[in-house]
Amino acid sequence: MGNKFTGDRIILKDLGFYGYHGLMHEEMKLGQRFFVDLKCGVDLSAPASTDQVSQTVSYAEIYDAVKFAFENKRMHLIEAVAQNIIDGLFDTFPEVQWVKVRVRKPEAPIAMVRGEAAIELRRHRS
Repeated sequence: MGNKFTGDRIILKDLGFYGYHGLMHEEMKLGQRFFVDLKCGVDLSAPASTDQVSQTVSYAEIYDAVKFAFENKRMHLIEAVAQNIIDGLFDTFPEVQWVKVRVRKPEAPIAMVRGEAAIELRRHRS
């Protein structure tokens, strides 16, 4: 069986958002920065050969869907935030066959001098 996450893709990286996701009271009250990296599997052969924007999925519209999914609901876990983003992308863009999303939390409430906590989900349209 081949890798389901191959082929053409649209990539958005280092999307910055301010949100109130988390378990700690301070996280929910004060909020913090989050970063999202995203890859969407989409057949891009038509727009590549025609140079017509009507033949592709707009990365600006993907960004808008990610922003809405990130901001529309407060969650305790970044895993749930990532799943909400994936669900929103699958609901909005039928052309998207798979999604890899990483949610990064640079100010996670753990004792780290440098770095960030992050999760990555990979989902294929069923």
